[in-house]
Amino acid sequence: MSLDKPSDISYIICVGYVMANKQKLSTTINKSIITKLRDQNKLNDSLLVLVSNLTLEDLIAIKLELSCDLINNRLYGFDIWRNSNKIVQEAILKFAISTTKSKKDAARFLDLTYVEFKKLLRKYEVEDYFKDV
Repeated sequence: MSLDKPSDISYIICVGYVMANKQKLSTTINKSIITKLRDQNKLNDSLLVLVSNLTLEDLIAIKLELSCDLINNRLYGFDIWRNSNKIVQEAILKFAISTTKSKKDAARFLDLTYVEFKKLLRKYEVEDYFKDV
């Protein structure tokens, strides 16, 4: 059989093999935060349009305000100022994982060594976040 015709079974098998191997090589494929939140019915297109019109600072402030409303504005004991760096780092790690094709690419994207990157993934349990994606 020749591989010249797309209808040949050998061609189809070859293409399927290549696609399967590409997915194996990619360690972060299909790990979209938006898709995950849509699947959990926490996000829809209209909300995405609204969110896209806000700054990151506004989103953080809104989320904090909503959180405070639930506990009558009593965040005592939660050192939000000193923990804000950790919150932002976790969000950036999730973003890097969701937008790159591999963990090594994500580490390079963040200008981290792969060892540093793996330590941060364990620290923030980011891989657990994407397990059901």
